[in-house]
Amino acid sequence: MTWFLSWYLIIALLGWLAFPIAWRLFPALPERGYAFSRTIGLLIWGYVFWLFTSLGLSQNDVGGLLLALLVLALLSLWAIKRQHPSGTMSQIQNPKSEILAWLKSNLRLVVHVEVLFLAAFAFLAFVRASNPELTSAEKPMELMFINSILRSPTFPPRDGWLSGYAISYYHFGYIMAAMLAKLSGTPGSAAHNLMTALIFGLGAVSAYGILYNLLGLRQPQVENNAASSNTNYGSHSTHYATRNTRYAFLAPLFLLLISNLEGFLELLHRRGLFWKFGADGSVTSAFWTWLDIKDLRDPPLQPLGWAPDRYLWWWRASRVVQDYDLSGGFQEIIDEFPFFSFLHADLHPHVLAIPFGLLAIGVALHIYLGGWRERTNLLGFSLHISKTGLLFTALTLGGLAFLNTWDILTAAALTLGAYVLARVAETGWGWERSEEALTFGLLLTLLSVIFYLPFYLGFSSQLGGILPNLVYPTRGAHLWVMFGTLWLPLLAYLLYLWRIEKYPANGRLALGLSLGLTFLLWGLSWLLGWGISLASPDTGALFLQQQNMPDLASLFQAATQKRLASIGGLLTLLILLTAALGFLLGKRDKSSLENLEDNPAVNSPVAPVTFTLLLIVLGALLVIGPEFLYLRDLFGTRINTIFKFYYQAWMVWSLAAAYGWVILLKNLHGLGAVIVRVALAALLLVGLTYPVFGLSTRTNNFQLEHAWSLWNEIRISEADLREAYRQELKGLWTLDYFDYVARDNPDEAEALRWLQSAPDGVVAEAIGGSYSNYGRVSAYTGLPTVLGWPFHEYQWRGTFSIQGAREADIKTLYVTPDWQTAKEILDRYHIRYVYVGSLERFEPLNEEKFRLFLGVAFQNGSVTIYEVP
Repeated sequence: MTWFLSWYLIIALLGWLAFPIAWRLFPALPERGYAFSRTIGLLIWGYVFWLFTSLGLSQNDVGGLLLALLVLALLSLWAIKRQHPSGTMSQIQNPKSEILAWLKSNLRLVVHVEVLFLAAFAFLAFVRASNPELTSAEKPMELMFINSILRSPTFPPRDGWLSGYAISYYHFGYIMAAMLAKLSGTPGSAAHNLMTALIFGLGAVSAYGILYNLLGLRQPQVENNAASSNTNYGSHSTHYATRNTRYAFLAPLFLLLISNLEGFLELLHRRGLFWKFGADGSVTSAFWTWLDIKDLRDPPLQPLGWAPDRYLWWWRASRVVQDYDLSGGFQEIIDEFPFFSFLHADLHPHVLAIPFGLLAIGVALHIYLGGWRERTNLLGFSLHISKTGLLFTALTLGGLAFLNTWDILTAAALTLGAYVLARVAETGWGWERSEEALTFGLLLTLLSVIFYLPFYLGFSSQLGGILPNLVYPTRGAHLWVMFGTLWLPLLAYLLYLWRIEKYPANGRLALGLSLGLTFLLWGLSWLLGWGISLASPDTGALFLQQQNMPDLASLFQAATQKRLASIGGLLTLLILLTAALGFLLGKRDKSSLENLEDNPAVNSPVAPVTFTLLLIVLGALLVIGPEFLYLRDLFGTRINTIFKFYYQAWMVWSLAAAYGWVILLKNLHGLGAVIVRVALAALLLVGLTYPVFGLSTRTNNFQLEHAWSLWNEIRISEADLREAYRQELKGLWTLDYFDYVARDNPDEAEALRWLQSAPDGVVAEAIGGSYSNYGRVSAYTGLPTVLGWPFHEYQWRGTFSIQGAREADIKTLYVTPDWQTAKEILDRYHIRYVYVGSLERFEPLNEEKFRLFLGVAFQNGSVTIYEVP
């Protein structure tokens, strides 16, 4: 609880320090960036601390953190003073200043944002306290990053699983987690869970802010517009403001809680629906066989029940897309969505980037509204955006690449699209827009790289180009299971624009562009495949052999037939893309266009529609792309491309779906209003099935039954047993997974605690495979080990050459009876501590040489730590 409160107070401080900056940066947004202020504060604070420490201007300590906070405070002070030409302190401290006046007039918005953040942060913190495990999937890796950064004397932070090397991974989010842990005195094993909860809270308020802004742009502004410098910012009626603050809660609901259809299907499957139970004991189902999702195609467990209870049933929601090659071979595909990520609590970069990706969407919306509209000449380029806007956009996009490099494609495309649409709304279509887009994109890329240059200098990647997807079309049924809860409101909203709003559209051009893009991608995939087979005949022959095809012509015929048989998903995507693109390209008279010259955010009902359509188009492109092409990595399949692109599509589509549903709720009347409300209720029932049952499973019903039984036993137990029960209860609800380690393996916990406070040095520990308990000493202590998970280092660096003979050397270190051989290994890797615990004893350990030539730094019942003199 103390750690939770300290994190909450630090983030609150960051938010209030950053709000003057946000208020100045986002004059065209009705909420003036208030919902983004915490994220902006964390971004600027993290950037300054990382940059100063990387350049040697500060240390990786509390002093460096406070220096970065001071810089943030000075920037905030500058933002306040910039609102007053004279900039006197009396004006700054005037309670009737513009910022205070805005806060007073938007008190309902402020309260809603504050309550939402606290509720979301506390909710997921409680979820994590009910199941704080950090052993599954890649959580040990993430814990290692946090603890390694905490103990790194300098930046770039060292790689805890490859001694002598810095982290080669997009790790900005882990730096932020370590910053908060260091300032609050939180151990890394608790910071992991608190950071997961914090990202959930920041994502909730950021999504809320985006929808609030979109809804606010539709309302009449009766006095001064949101981009003016007068005191009546965003002054629309109380009635409109009240409705917007209430409706805006749908955005975090759709983004963070609504899930795909797999959870509802699990419920139907558990009830035995659509199964035929024969008298001979046979169980068959045409529906589940046709749907063909792993585990769901198998008969349900007997007896039937209401709640899914198959082992790891909740994991299946992230694996609904089923890829088979032409010979019937199966390829696993990852298709996560936000609530799965928070339920699983894998603090991976795609999760850490969520609030910053939403900030990038807010930046794109502000650019579209012309909030930074100013002529700028920089480095010989001429742009229609202010220097402040350009620099902050570069800081945001560059930070997003540092957080999760995959997200930069989506954020950059959205930003560039918003810039082009703003110019089109102002001056119309023309080839000049292409030149402006190229100029803006090049300069933005250059600045983004320059801002984060120290990161790129030490970064290597496994990505190695683009590969064609020839034989893996995604079935429509699987796409509907994945995105159905978002597609239904999106399609309903597009239908509303067509039938009710009579929104102008250019359907022919949109259809031509959509089909043209599809055939272009399809042709490009085959051209690329043909080129690869020419450049490497052996690779082409091997691929044909794997697909059980005699030649390329046969492969093309079979692949085309398979794609046509799975055409439902692509058709749905084309409907979404064509409809949204058609409305974007529709001609409107001047009275309906955004008046960007005078009032960027006033009387502009077209503005939120256009931006929402842009989100829909972007989501469709993200999902269509992997149907034909995917990024080449060490997996050799489209597993990662689907994973990353679908996740980003979920983010933009969820915001568009929330906006579309609000418009239907507000504007339909009579029977239409009843249908919309019933449909929303049904959608919530289906979409929230997975969170309800998933939370129950993952937290063991929040440990309530176990806790109640323990308390009853405590009341009737002898006094000398009560402390033991209290310790077990303490382990039930904790944000620090190390409490479980201490309870289940006290000897190892004691040894790890000793190392956490021991002088710095390289530690030797046993080496094992990924997703295992190997690497646990370095993960919990932050001390670098010679080698952690070998394949993950391969993934991060794209090569095994750096690892060399480390794994073999460490094995030799433990098993060899020859001290001279062991000493050479100790010297080669500058090892200070040799850890001998349970995993190290799996080998035919020869410990005698350590006893003879090394000092015992720590010892208990089952763990010995030797120190090299």
